[in-house]
Amino acid sequence: MSFSHIKSAARPLKPLLQPALTWLEHQQMPEAAKSARKRDLDAPERIDAGAVATMRASLEWLMAAQNFSATADQGAARDYSHTTGWAASYPETSGYIVPTLLTQADLLNDEALRESGRKMLDWLVAIQFEDGGFQGGTIGQEPKVPVTFNTGQILMGLAAGTRVFGDAYREPMRKAADWLANSLDDDGCWRKHRTPFATQDDKAYETHVSWGLLEAARTEANALWSDAALKQVDWALTKQAANGWMSDCCLSKPDAPLTHTLGYALRGILEAWEFSRDEKYLTAAQKLGGGLLGCLGPDGYLCGRFDADWRDSADWVCMTGSAQVAHCWLMLSTVDDGPGYREGANRALGYLRRRIDSDGPVETRGAVAGSFPIHGDYVPYGYPNWAAKFFIDAQQLALDLDAK
Repeated sequence: MSFSHIKSAARPLKPLLQPALTWLEHQQMPEAAKSARKRDLDAPERIDAGAVATMRASLEWLMAAQNFSATADQGAARDYSHTTGWAASYPETSGYIVPTLLTQADLLNDEALRESGRKMLDWLVAIQFEDGGFQGGTIGQEPKVPVTFNTGQILMGLAAGTRVFGDAYREPMRKAADWLANSLDDDGCWRKHRTPFATQDDKAYETHVSWGLLEAARTEANALWSDAALKQVDWALTKQAANGWMSDCCLSKPDAPLTHTLGYALRGILEAWEFSRDEKYLTAAQKLGGGLLGCLGPDGYLCGRFDADWRDSADWVCMTGSAQVAHCWLMLSTVDDGPGYREGANRALGYLRRRIDSDGPVETRGAVAGSFPIHGDYVPYGYPNWAAKFFIDAQQLALDLDAK
């Protein structure tokens, strides 16, 4: 009997059998996956190569994700996995990788990065639906339907492309922004075009979609776009508890959201503050950011999930979420650093750097794992492209603030 048949037959007893099932599954893994797991569990931390070297390695890994995508289409591979290799291109995250590439191209005076961003944009424009939306999932996944969240993330890239390259990307940006603004429900929640690849409930973390609309409105003033964005953030704030925690804020476990999706929500709220200067958004961001800061360990450890009382709800770190939250803490530190946001962000970034290889094979050099240890539940045994993107952005902001 195959392992898959054993696993299926054992499903009713899964809570009791989970340790044995995990062990059996581990035995089926390629040697590279087993080695990565053993290293995370048994080996000492990597040597911290420093902010600049680690960030540069992660940037080069993003270029590799574009070059080695299984679909070879100029999009960025969703991830590299120790079990399946390089994945197909992922429109959603390719969209918000574009601003990272273009920003770093300017900072480093690197034309190759700029050209990489342009090629990614051209691919995204080529796959845009006529109505302005973009698909969910990786490029070959079905059903291929326009999705709110993915469109909002790609809109960030289209806005950045319009600012850097001009009108070639303006009309696609307008179409995507119009589609999003016009599909918002009356109460401020997006429900009409949910992704088929997550649970079908309301998502407070779609403030990150609102950020996409605000980027479009920063590029080209349009009250339809900015009003819709702020209306959605207002709706999301109805999901915030007095202690800052957010309900309905996860891909699959709303009672214990990921730091990844909490980071999405927090960044969108902060962008609403920066755009509008309405104090209610800053207050909400401080509550959420402060709640997360209270959970940070002395070494920079931040649990991958939290329940409504800010109790750890996982035994692994969501590396993506740590990078996102660190970035938001740095943003908050420029307003009021009484709680120690900047020091907390630096701790979290140090934790990440000590778990990123700055040398070695191209598949993992500069890559940021989904989870630490690598077999954790978030992109297990894999290195998602968005983890590297968010690490680069956060580390760059830390360097910028240090230089002031």
